[in-house]
Amino acid sequence: MDWLDRVARLRRWTNNDVRAPHKPLLLLYALGSYQEDADGELRYSAVEEELKRLLAEYGPSHPTTPAYPFHHLVSDGVWEVRTDQGLGSPGSGVRILRSSGATGRLAPGLRAALAEEPSLLGRMARVLLDAHFPSSLHADLCEAVGLDLERAEIGTVNGADTAARRQRDRRMRELILTAYEFQCAFCGYDGTLGASAVGLEAAHVRWWSHDGPDEVDNGLCLCSLHHKLFDKGVLGLGEDRHILVSQRFVGRSEASRQHVLALAGRPVIGPQLGLPPVADRHREWHVRQVFHGAPRQPLDRAYVG
Repeated sequence: MDWLDRVARLRRWTNNDVRAPHKPLLLLYALGSYQEDADGELRYSAVEEELKRLLAEYGPSHPTTPAYPFHHLVSDGVWEVRTDQGLGSPGSGVRILRSSGATGRLAPGLRAALAEEPSLLGRMARVLLDAHFPSSLHADLCEAVGLDLERAEIGTVNGADTAARRQRDRRMRELILTAYEFQCAFCGYDGTLGASAVGLEAAHVRWWSHDGPDEVDNGLCLCSLHHKLFDKGVLGLGEDRHILVSQRFVGRSEASRQHVLALAGRPVIGPQLGLPPVADRHREWHVRQVFHGAPRQPLDRAYVG
């Protein structure tokens, strides 16, 4: 059985292009738990709050529940659920999962495959991360689910599981940084080390993992800080190409005020004349799927054009 293919084809709820990373998040969490204790089980009532926090931080901005993936992941053949009455999920309701003593863990066949080939765990994690989350969040997400990815990948063969995956355009970084003249589109940072730009990254507006193209009109040149905040939904783009800062972001220090809060309402810097700005369809996707809550009012109205 090709477990990588099965993981890559997880069935997800879809509705009007809404991002639904519930199953991938639960499976990553389960892989982290397996790495710590191969024989352990996850009791729903014990892990519910932790799974809620994962969904709140890495899922869509609207409220959601981990009960949905805990039940429905069974249908993908990689997960099993037992209750006090035996094998089988009691349903996707929060109350029934709690009251029935529901526990979940990786399916028996998958556990056997991981025991026989330990490096499979790392390749599975990579497939999930690449398919559902931008690369800027991978390290933080692995830490959040307790997964040591470097240890999990020991023994993997480079490129062995990439044949069926969509390939990124290696020119994307150069195209985007050139379009924005090697400066952060939000703050203007333009650091270099010798002849190389440092701390500048090509950010996808619509994530590559969610069919975002490797094109200039889907990219921004951002410094490392603002790239991370953009992918986390703290920052966004308004329809007038001014920067949005989430009301949910809390920063009390002068550094937070200068580097984040003061961005609210400022116009984006670039791209250079003759090159396309971020397309509305990609900007709107980011606002719907990634940006958290409502935008703040500008601290200084002078920045608003």
